[in-house]
Amino acid sequence: MSAAHDSLLYARVETVLVGEITDGGLKIGDQLPTEESLVARFGVSRITVRRAIQNLVSRGLVEIRRGKGTFVAAPKITQDLTELSGFVEDMHALGRKPTARVIAKEIVTADATVASQLALTKGERVVRIRRVRLADGIPLSFDETFLPLEIGKKIITNNLKVEPIFSLLERKYGVPLIEAEYKLDAVAAETEVAAALKVKQRSPIFRIERTSYSTGSRPVDYERLYYRGDLVRFVTRLVRKTSR
Repeated sequence: MSAAHDSLLYARVETVLVGEITDGGLKIGDQLPTEESLVARFGVSRITVRRAIQNLVSRGLVEIRRGKGTFVAAPKITQDLTELSGFVEDMHALGRKPTARVIAKEIVTADATVASQLALTKGERVVRIRRVRLADGIPLSFDETFLPLEIGKKIITNNLKVEPIFSLLERKYGVPLIEAEYKLDAVAAETEVAAALKVKQRSPIFRIERTSYSTGSRPVDYERLYYRGDLVRFVTRLVRKTSR
């Protein structure tokens, strides 16, 4: 069999399966037919079927779960890192329905990291808010937000299931958000985060540390955001530095 002919065969298998996924015949979470079934259905070799499936994996359309089979994957949410925005704003821009589940709203003492980020003294009281953020009902991120005590006590009187903190700061309490420092790395999900996001412990996730500043470079919001690595990707556009 020529390479060109083989390419046509797995492309045909791939195209048919893509069509079934996009048309809704195969829905998110559905298991694909077994290799044996696909071999019989298309009249091709096992190698051809595996190559078509691997292409679907590379495109993010399906995922292979060891010992279980191949399943239709949820499409990844792509977020641009081009401006300071909140979860609700991001999801609305993507046509998704954002919701939140509040785990805790409490006053705690600032550790060294929180104090440094909010320009406070270690041991000062701050407000900590922990939430699970969902898109179309699917847990997407686990957020831990720290606010200076004075503004934080006002924020937690609101319904944080539906009211975004960014909007409350700006529209209700007159605290404009000007810019933010943003740090992103990849980590393994610890117990609490894994349970909140409904993923296995040690699953790869994104951890974001974001400190947002108001006028006069005053830090007003420090967050630790944990995003599911299997559902989110971040993109940005870089400009080449002009040589001198």
